[in-house]
Amino acid sequence: PISRKEKPKQFQCLFSEKTMLQETFLRLRKKFDVKDIYVSTNEEYVSEVEKEILELPKENIIGEPAARGSAASIALTAAILAARDGEEAIAFFPADHLIKNPEVLIDSLDVADKFLEKNSNSIVTFGIKPSSPETGFGYIEKGKLLEKENGCEVLRAERFVEKPDMMTAQKYLESGNFFWSSGMYVMKMKAVIDKFHKYIPDTYNRLLRIQEAVDTEKYGEILAREYPEMDKIDFAFSIVENDDRVVVMPLALEWSDVGSWASLKDTLTDDEKSHYVKGEHIDFESENLLVYGGKKLITTIGVKDLIIIDSEDAILVCDRNKARLVSDVVKKLEESGKVSLL
Repeated sequence: PISRKEKPKQFQCLFSEKTMLQETFLRLRKKFDVKDIYVSTNEEYVSEVEKEILELPKENIIGEPAARGSAASIALTAAILAARDGEEAIAFFPADHLIKNPEVLIDSLDVADKFLEKNSNSIVTFGIKPSSPETGFGYIEKGKLLEKENGCEVLRAERFVEKPDMMTAQKYLESGNFFWSSGMYVMKMKAVIDKFHKYIPDTYNRLLRIQEAVDTEKYGEILAREYPEMDKIDFAFSIVENDDRVVVMPLALEWSDVGSWASLKDTLTDDEKSHYVKGEHIDFESENLLVYGGKKLITTIGVKDLIIIDSEDAILVCDRNKARLVSDVVKKLEESGKVSLL
């Protein structure tokens, strides 16, 4: 109940006094100048981004006039950056990921950039070395070693596989040949646009029309006309998983895509007996709890494997092994017309 439509998780302070968006921005500031960081978001959240990252130039906040998925979002970003910066490499990072050791990611970017200088039509993605058999993530199977620099391997991405069942995930873990798919990518600008031309031609044509209008008085009009008609599809599914020039760099990141409270708990604690607590909490003889409190004291006695979330107008209590069913709760609220809770 913390992430809502009016204020989704990237604008929430889940792990610190900063929002996930602010944490992502500060992570990237260790590598990039402010002028080189862009935030793409739905236009209804543009003012929130402006408030949260005061130093970010307003022209670096890209407002999407409709929700069309990650492929359209990346196409729009590519159109704007291609119009302004030409042949630079471009890296895409979700704003709602938790990374406890960001220096590992930051240090790998130079290796990715050098690889793209020699292989300009490739897509570099980052694979997370799995620490457990997770069924909530997609996986990448590693292929041939292409090069190694500064301890970072660059491997051919043999194939992408969808979220597996527990038995398959366990086999992936034991084999050592699979990584969690992070959803982070680095590409040359021209390669991004070429991939859209090859795999999503209608979106490519709209991308070009938007690119021609960037920083002109017609930009708003053309964006409003073209963007809502772009294919509503996932970038990984439509392009990355179909391309034969994808490479994966395996990283030992302490990472979570915060797709569920359960995966978040696993990232934030070192073992299954530990608790992760935010807020006021008293416990006696419990194990493996995630307690996210609001203004009320939460007390637990002799319970195990629970997720307890207290927000202003809703409370969630669930078995951590059933956390995937939270999406069913959202559907139930939609069906019952309780839109104020979404």
